[in-house]
Amino acid sequence: MAHRRLRSSTVVLGGMGLLALAITSCGSEPDRRCADRSTREALPSYECRGGGGGGSTGGGGSGGGRGSYYYGGSTSSYDGKVQGGSFDKSAVDRGGFGCTKSGGG
Repeated sequence: MAHRRLRSSTVVLGGMGLLALAITSCGSEPDRRCADRSTREALPSYECRGGGGGGSTGGGGSGGGRGSYYYGGSTSSYDGKVQGGSFDKSAVDRGGFGCTKSGGG
């Protein structure tokens, strides 16, 4: 009987691990950072706030700063510019286990 208990608890723990993997690897929102559209320079977040965000059209919106949200990618430690992502949120795919490729919004 002891052997059977160990096996069932292993199955439960393995199932919990898979569930945790599925939940954490497929986020609904891609990472975003504030950046200047023309220079691709990373900016402080307050430069993108207050105006509806920037998606695939236009800049930061009314009342915002000079920046727009840049989705995915990273900021270069060499020159402080964003790379590997897009200003268009729908162009960034989070991927991962259990994720679909249907764009969010």
